[in-house]
Amino acid sequence: MPARQWMLPAFAGLFSCAVFALGIVYIVSFSRGAPTITTQIGGAFSLVDDTGATVTEKTLAGKPYTMYFGYTFCPDVCPTTLLDLSRWIQKLGPDADKLNYVFVTVDPERDTVQSLHDYLSSFDKRIRGYTGTAAEIAQIAKEYRVYYKKVPTEGGGYTMDHSAIIYLMGSDGKFVTVIPYQEDDASALAKLRNVASLTPTS
Repeated sequence: MPARQWMLPAFAGLFSCAVFALGIVYIVSFSRGAPTITTQIGGAFSLVDDTGATVTEKTLAGKPYTMYFGYTFCPDVCPTTLLDLSRWIQKLGPDADKLNYVFVTVDPERDTVQSLHDYLSSFDKRIRGYTGTAAEIAQIAKEYRVYYKKVPTEGGGYTMDHSAIIYLMGSDGKFVTVIPYQEDDASALAKLRNVASLTPTS
């Protein structure tokens, strides 16, 4: 069941999530000409992946990577983004292996190591899941300038509002650009190939 949670018709936080995504994409895009702003995206973290192994920023060092923040109970935006990313990975061909792909939960209360692993089995196997304590997730979200907020729903449950962009980072951990929600394939693939070309050859 965890691998199919995104199919549930729980659309409570979808609209506000999408609206915020558009706003943060504008801010990041506008700041591309100002290195003093964009270099603040990314930084140190300590989490666990969906196999239970400890991961830090050093785990990703030496290889460009994509990083997306979401949660497994997300009704629409997250599965759509991960399906898009899975399709792009396939279309990249050999270049796909020049990148790492990371899905960081913003809902550590529900997204355990096992539930993340089960959820990601629905997407490309190269996408790894990261989770941690609430404090650890807050830290990495701060480093990547990610917005997320718990929103109560009727019946005592909750959904999560969160930013919905894919960060593209260089092999040195420095910010390169973003892929906005549902960007067209041609543009997204061009960005991914550009980042893949930054992979050290030695």
